[in-house]
Amino acid sequence: MLENKEISALFHLIDDPDEEVYNTVSDKLISFGKDIIPNLEDLWENTGNEEIQERIESLIHKLHFKDLTADFENWKNGDCNLLDGALLVARYHYPEMQTSLVLQEIEKLRRNIWLELNRYLTPLEQITVFTSIFYNYYKQQGIEIAYTHPEDFLINKTLETKKGNVISNGIVYLILCDLLDIPVKAINIPRQFILAHFDPQYEIMNPISHNSEKILFYIDPLNGQVYSHKDVENYFKRISVPPTTSYFKPLSNKRIIQFLLEELSKCFDNDRNRYKMNELLLLVNLLEE
Repeated sequence: MLENKEISALFHLIDDPDEEVYNTVSDKLISFGKDIIPNLEDLWENTGNEEIQERIESLIHKLHFKDLTADFENWKNGDCNLLDGALLVARYHYPEMQTSLVLQEIEKLRRNIWLELNRYLTPLEQITVFTSIFYNYYKQQGIEIAYTHPEDFLINKTLETKKGNVISNGIVYLILCDLLDIPVKAINIPRQFILAHFDPQYEIMNPISHNSEKILFYIDPLNGQVYSHKDVENYFKRISVPPTTSYFKPLSNKRIIQFLLEELSKCFDNDRNRYKMNELLLLVNLLEE
């Protein structure tokens, strides 16, 4: 814990009824950074005043968010690894999360799938093996999106409970495909989060062709079901939208994490938690090009 007279003096003012004084105290405490969190937690434990406890909780949250914002800035300016981005999103809800548990689970899954793959399998056979291990052997379940359950969007809970919605399951699926060098990407089909298996050789030979022509088949990450081009054509007819080439372009990792943040923010669309919604949308804007 940090120890100095200034911190002690600020703690004595934390219950000041004057909002202007409290805001000044709050800003000063936040300027110390996350190293002051143990002091705040100790103060919380040693006060019985609920109003002061709420102020302390708010300060701790602001400190975690400040730290998280800086990490998102670094992620944006780095290689934008999808696993790292998903872990950052999970840290918004679980700031003390142990990432090692997630990494161990991902590695266990990767190894189990890798052991069953070989270079003689066709792309569809590869995905059949992948699906069998992920959804049948590992028993990962797909659940409908529910904005009353923010944990369903987070990679740590998705792996811990073996339940995820189409977005969180899809992100785990994409992370594993990347580790296994399987060319599966998320694409921008309206009102869906769907994955596509790209043909890398076709892309090299025909770089300016329609994006959909570079795709072999489609995958629903909710349950691993494979869809054909005809299935997707029928979907576009059903929603009365022309299938333009932009819908078949792979989404960047940055855009996937933005989408995850946008969807997670909808879980906090109420008066009590609106500040969380606003914070998550701030992170979305931070990741803009």
